[in-house]
Amino acid sequence: MKNTNKATLIGLVAILLWSSIVGLIRSVSEHLGPTGGAAMMYSVASVFLLLSVGYVKLSEFPRRYLIWGSLLFVTYELCLALSIGYANTARQAIEVGMVNYLWPTFTIVAAILFNRQKSNFLIVPGFVLSIVGICWVLGGEQGLDLAGMLANVRDNPLSYGLAFAGALLWAAYCTVTARIAGGKNGVTLFFILVSVTLWIKYLLEGGGHMEFSVEAIVYLVLAAGAMGFGYGAWNVGILHGNVTILAGASYFIPVFSAALSTILLRAPLSLAFWQGAAMVCGGAILCWLATRAKRVLQVAD
Repeated sequence: MKNTNKATLIGLVAILLWSSIVGLIRSVSEHLGPTGGAAMMYSVASVFLLLSVGYVKLSEFPRRYLIWGSLLFVTYELCLALSIGYANTARQAIEVGMVNYLWPTFTIVAAILFNRQKSNFLIVPGFVLSIVGICWVLGGEQGLDLAGMLANVRDNPLSYGLAFAGALLWAAYCTVTARIAGGKNGVTLFFILVSVTLWIKYLLEGGGHMEFSVEAIVYLVLAAGAMGFGYGAWNVGILHGNVTILAGASYFIPVFSAALSTILLRAPLSLAFWQGAAMVCGGAILCWLATRAKRVLQVAD
């Protein structure tokens, strides 16, 4: 197998690992608590990253990347982990995870608005389809049901709010760091900062009960591995693999995530949920095609 194909395969493994994160984060939080569980996850994941990706000296990073990258990355990861941990039910955790997966669409829109990424008319239906897809997911059994969606969000506005904020923050992170990172990857440092922040939050809250068991430890290691090794595998794929294949596959993460989460959390999902998830994926793909079409035309010219 060619090195490019191997790297692409490793990148695809990263997509599968990330798709399992929602279910695994929820499983850990059920045993160790939302904050304590998240703190443990990011601490173990930091160790995995130190072993796989390594640690780069701070002096090698652009200062603006250190400041803005740290702020946006840490805040996003807090929103992601806590939105899932604070969910009232397993089904709600999966819905919250789906809201977070608006980030691919938001990232492309942000690249168009702030990084002058060229696009065509497909960006409009793509964005609308993603938003309608989330409304469809949150509408419950009826699909697109405004009253049902509002009632669903009112049941736990903190979790849904954190997930939506996280989607915006990750889009901002991708947009900003693409311009100021200078080719550097601070993911190991950022994960350490996330874990430190979560431990501070945990202590300020007065600690909390952690129910350690074999099952809890297994879920903890799996969640930390999915996070840590997922980033490591993705870096290999992006640097040495087929970026087009990886980018296209990444837009199916919402569906993969829902499928793995329903198995891990034993939470059956309705047909309306799957229809909404497919819309979120379809919207992101349309947004991606809106930027790809320009490139194809330029090459043809």
